[in-house]
Amino acid sequence: MATVINMPRLSDTMTEGTVATWLKKVGDTIKEGDILAEIETDKATMEFESFNSGVLLYIGIPEGESAPVDSLLAIIGKEGEDITSLISNNSNSKTQEEKVVATEEVTAKTLPASNSQLPANVKVITMPRLSDTMTTGTVANWLKKVGDVIKEGDILAEIETDKATMEFESFNSGTLLFIGINEGESAPVDSVLAIIGPAGTDITGIAENYGNTEAAVAKSVEQAEAPAAVTSSSQLPASNSNDRIFASPLAKQIAKDKGINLSQVQGSGENGRITKSDVENFTASAPVAASQTIPQPATIAAAKPFVPAGEVVTEEIKNSQMRKIIAKRLAESLFTAPHYNLTIEVSMDDAMKSRAIINAVPDTKVSFNDMVIKACAMALKKHPKINSQWKEEAITINHHVNIGVAVAVEDGLVVPVLRFTDAMSLSQIGAGVRDLAGRAKTKKLLPTEMEGSTFTVSNLGMFGIVEFNSIINQPNSAILSVGAIVEKPVVKNGQIVVGNTMMLSLACDHRTIDGATGAQFLQTLKLFIENPVTMLA
Repeated sequence: MATVINMPRLSDTMTEGTVATWLKKVGDTIKEGDILAEIETDKATMEFESFNSGVLLYIGIPEGESAPVDSLLAIIGKEGEDITSLISNNSNSKTQEEKVVATEEVTAKTLPASNSQLPANVKVITMPRLSDTMTTGTVANWLKKVGDVIKEGDILAEIETDKATMEFESFNSGTLLFIGINEGESAPVDSVLAIIGPAGTDITGIAENYGNTEAAVAKSVEQAEAPAAVTSSSQLPASNSNDRIFASPLAKQIAKDKGINLSQVQGSGENGRITKSDVENFTASAPVAASQTIPQPATIAAAKPFVPAGEVVTEEIKNSQMRKIIAKRLAESLFTAPHYNLTIEVSMDDAMKSRAIINAVPDTKVSFNDMVIKACAMALKKHPKINSQWKEEAITINHHVNIGVAVAVEDGLVVPVLRFTDAMSLSQIGAGVRDLAGRAKTKKLLPTEMEGSTFTVSNLGMFGIVEFNSIINQPNSAILSVGAIVEKPVVKNGQIVVGNTMMLSLACDHRTIDGATGAQFLQTLKLFIENPVTMLA
């Protein structure tokens, strides 16, 4: 069935966009991740990529023309598919929009409904749509509080989308007068996120007229009149200090459970932000004053109690947006793709010697995982059926190699992508993985950096896991699970000697990869890893 692609809202203040350049034309085959067009917003010219695969059947906005957000931009579907009704419905929707506008003009005489009708210099900030498929967002962390002075470019909050957790910056300057969505809460795109304006401005009724939550009016009055140093109860730090404590939501929850005062914890994150590991590794350096150790009623209720043996105790941890998406996609993969696993043992003796020689070169750092990724890229070129995607009409064989590297982060798992891995050297792969993994853990990855993979590598060897099986990261057809290097007795030339081995497990989609095909890929992969010199040719 054809999919309608609408003009995206690529910035918080964008109301219309201009198609600067079309990079595809009607009749072209589109793959997920392909750049469709360059779109000019009110801030910049940005690439707009497709989240769908198919044939480009229709272009609704020619180059150089502008259209409002959500206007029909393009239609993607099957070649020859009838899309007359979709185009017609779009024309009808314009008529409906004209009626809505007329109604809004009447309503606007009594109720402010847009930034243009607000008091001078007051701006309503709504939940942005940070990806094409995003329908709701969750505020993971507020970095500003009511009363703070905001400058254009300041990071207001960290927002969890269906793709990743991203920093959301302000495009306006002023004082933060109102927060519409508290930390940990979710809301649809375009819900009132915040209001910024001159200090002391009366914002009564503004949030409500934007369709915010039930208590928006009362909350807006309360927050607008609050002193600059006061925040809502959900934003108060664990300590009794009025200083703002920057900590991840998970770190706050763990600190609350353990009764740890966050003001005593040294943060290792960006700008001193306290992370999960900071709290877990925290040890009180000295006894605190009695006044600080007496738990307040809220603390008593929230802290994890001492549980006598035999007593049943449970707790609930609210699912983050990332965790919900991980659960949904892994379930879809497992229950739609018929998985099977193939396992092979690889000798790592020569790989260990080669890595030591490579890393002896100044400014060079290559890990065993980098060597596995390089070997995978080379093996995929020899066995392209592994580098494929299942579709009902046909199997797509990818002749380019984009390897996704699974990275564990505080809230779950992300898979940044090394594009055109087959053209990269070992040192380039090492640098690329370190960069992507580092930015993944600090939530600096762009959604586009986590899309377009053709094969995935997941490594738990650093945790001592010898062997495991992974769930396929669709639309890939396979994922490689990499275990730890183990020193053990092995047989070489008829003699029992001490050797180093590693287990590799390949999970395959049986719709695209037959058992013999997967086995041949593993044999080639084993050959490359056991003979590292072949990867340097």
